[in-house]
Amino acid sequence: MDPSNPSHIAKLFMDYMNDDLDEELLRLAQEEFASSSRPRSQRRNIERNREEGHERLFNDYFSETPVYTDEQFRLRYRMHKHVFLRLVEALSQYDEYFQLRVDATGRSGISPLQKCTAVIRMLAYGTSADSVDDYLRIGETTTLKCVDKFTRGVISVFGPQYLRKPTTEDIERLLQMGEARGFPGMLGSIDCMHWEWKNCPVAMKGQYVRGDHGKPTVMLEAIASQDLWIWHAFFGVAGSNNDINVLNQSDVFNDVMQGRAPEVRYSINRTEYNMGYYLSDGIYPEWATFVKSIPMPQGEKRKLFAQHQEGARKDIERAFGVLQSRFAIIRNPARSWHLDSLKRIMDTCIILHNMIVEDERATYGGNFDYSYDHLGNDPIAPSDNSNIDFREFLRRRHHVQDKQIHRHLQQDLIEHIWERFGHENNRN
Repeated sequence: MDPSNPSHIAKLFMDYMNDDLDEELLRLAQEEFASSSRPRSQRRNIERNREEGHERLFNDYFSETPVYTDEQFRLRYRMHKHVFLRLVEALSQYDEYFQLRVDATGRSGISPLQKCTAVIRMLAYGTSADSVDDYLRIGETTTLKCVDKFTRGVISVFGPQYLRKPTTEDIERLLQMGEARGFPGMLGSIDCMHWEWKNCPVAMKGQYVRGDHGKPTVMLEAIASQDLWIWHAFFGVAGSNNDINVLNQSDVFNDVMQGRAPEVRYSINRTEYNMGYYLSDGIYPEWATFVKSIPMPQGEKRKLFAQHQEGARKDIERAFGVLQSRFAIIRNPARSWHLDSLKRIMDTCIILHNMIVEDERATYGGNFDYSYDHLGNDPIAPSDNSNIDFREFLRRRHHVQDKQIHRHLQQDLIEHIWERFGHENNRN
């Protein structure tokens, strides 16, 4: 017998076990083996009759004579029917997961209408994944997979159009809207929003909790125009930061500092300026790209300026309010465990928000041309900045953060608004 042979060693060990092992230990070992070999209970298969779910959904909303009206569709889907069908068609072409497939038995799978409706219901109502099962006949895990596929697809297909930076034509329209409100050179208003993170990992809670909130939050920095279109969105900063910390991390002024931003020229109170600005609240620094209100204004001119500035700056607050009202998943505490999932959900909701704004902008009224029908077809050609002079970069950075320009711009706006609206204030 060769002791180096593994089979011989195993035979010797078994002989030793059979001859010398205590009977009580052998009995316990046999019981343990018997308990581990018991058949495990299998997962229960629920026959949901998904074909019935699709037929009911189709008859309720998408047939020639639907049960519910277009107004009820708009209320429950947060968008008009043709916008939703555009989403379904685009996702069907982008990912075969949203195509109707047939299994080996000839049975149809879950339809694209069911999958997209399940996701929209979760985004719009902020409900759990299993809440749509009884109506759409889709299980919890399948619904979560639909959300993941839907957010990735929407960002890939519609992100370049509805998360784009303003083009030259866009800036011209934004300047027209700002001029009509008494703020030449205004490109929108900027602010931050907190989204509570309910399932924030315990190890990360310290950096996501701020004293005035008391719960973990993730911050969104955004810029919005009067029509509530969100032109800039920077999401993912820990909630322990403030607006200035977020500003120092975001890329909102990268194009300006690198010389890739469209040229902006305007005149206020016979003074020429070559850089647009955003309306902001008092926490933001005194930069040339921000126009803040005046705390405790003294005199009629300053009071009138503060009134107009604070009224126009509410655009970003309204945009946050409408975004949370349309998609309750953002208004409610986030239940995801992963930050990248939250970011995809936030980007998807902003894209859908901008799509709705584009579709319903005609109902806002006003004398402005709100159309952005080119959808980014006239992009800004990126310049080659691989060999950019670092001194030129520092010069632009100093120009953006110039406090002297900020103060001159604020004073010119005070005089401009008084000349334009002062007589109305005196009449009142």
